[in-house]
Amino acid sequence: MTALAHIGSTGGGAQAPGGPAPEPTRKGGLTAYLLLLPGLIWLLVFFVAPMVQLAAVSLQSQFPGYPGYYYRDVNFSNYVSAITEYLPQFGRSLLFAGAATLLAFVLAYPLAYAMAFKAGKWRGLMMICVIAPFFTSFILRTIAWRQILADEGPIVSTLQWLHLMPDNGRITETGFAVVAGLTYNFLPFMVLPIYASLERADPKIIEAGGDLYANGLTTFRRVTLPMSMPGVLAGTLLTFIPAAGDYVNAELLGSDSTKMVGNVIESQFFKVLGGFPVAAALSFTLMAVILALVFVYVRRYGTEELL
Repeated sequence: MTALAHIGSTGGGAQAPGGPAPEPTRKGGLTAYLLLLPGLIWLLVFFVAPMVQLAAVSLQSQFPGYPGYYYRDVNFSNYVSAITEYLPQFGRSLLFAGAATLLAFVLAYPLAYAMAFKAGKWRGLMMICVIAPFFTSFILRTIAWRQILADEGPIVSTLQWLHLMPDNGRITETGFAVVAGLTYNFLPFMVLPIYASLERADPKIIEAGGDLYANGLTTFRRVTLPMSMPGVLAGTLLTFIPAAGDYVNAELLGSDSTKMVGNVIESQFFKVLGGFPVAAALSFTLMAVILALVFVYVRRYGTEELL
C-alpha cells in the first residue's frame, strides 16, 4: 500500500505509454498560414482586384454625348449586347478550340505513349523536342506557321501537285489555318500531362491485360487509357481554355470571317472608342461559358483525384 501510494502521489498524473498523443501546438498552424501569406497576397493583388475592377467596368454606362466617358451604375445591357451581337464569334471560338483540342489529343497521345514506354535512351531528346518551341515567342511561331501555310509554301504546293487542291486554292485566312495554328501552339500542353500519367503507370498492370488474353486494342481501352485519364483531362483543359480565348492565331492566320471572341475583345479594348464596358462583359461571358463547360466535362469524365 505504501508503494502504491507513493506511485500515485508522484507519477499518477503522467501520461501512460500508448495514450492519446498530445495536441499540436498553435505555432505549427501559424507557420503554415505565414507560408501561405505571400501567395494569397499575390492572388489578391494580381487576380482578385483586377477581376473586381473588370466586373465594375462591365456594368458601366457610356455618358451621353461624350464618347469614351462613363458613369458607374448597374447596366446589364452590356452583357445582352455581348451575347446577341457577337454570338457567331462565341460559337466560332468554342468550335475552333474544340477542334484544336481533339486534334492535339490525336497527335499527342501516340507521342506521349512512345516517350513513356518505347523511347528508351531517346526519351530525353524527344522531351527536348516537345518543349523546344517554348523558347521561341508565341507570335513568331504563329508567323512562321503562316509562312508554312502560305499560297507559295510547301504544303499548298504539295497538295496542288497531288491534285488534292485546286490551283487557286489556299489554306491561309481559313478556319483550317486557325485550327492548325492553335493545335501547333498548344500541343505541348497536351503531350506533357499525358506523358506524366503514362510514365507513372505500372507496366506490369498493362502486361496483365495480355496475360488475360486481351488483344492490344482491348488492353488499351480497358487498362492504358483509364490509367492515363488524369493526364488526358489535364491536357484537354490546358489546351481548350487558352485556345478558346486566343486571338493571335485568328488574327495572323485567319480573316474577318474567322474572327474569334478574343479578337472582338481586343478590338473593343484598343480600337473602339467607348468599347471598354462591352469588352469587359465579353470577357466575363467567355469565362462563364468556359467554366460551365469545364464543370460539366470534369463531372462527366473526371477522376476522383481531380474532383
